[in-house]
Amino acid sequence: MPSPPRPKKAFPLRIEPSLWDALERAAAADFRSVNAEVECLLREALQRRGIKVAPPEQRKRGRPPREE
Repeated sequence: MPSPPRPKKAFPLRIEPSLWDALERAAAADFRSVNAEVECLLREALQRRGIKVAPPEQRKRGRPPREE
């Protein structure tokens, strides 16, 4: 049985307004939230440096099964 998904780590981030604006534009162009865009960009940067990162856990979509 697979282990339960771990909660995502939250942390505060101070960022220059111009960088935030660029992230918002990039996220909108990719139909993502800014958070998802930052995660994607971090994964790409780590991959370019040769640092292996496990693929993101796929969340189940849709409604949970009904309990009777």
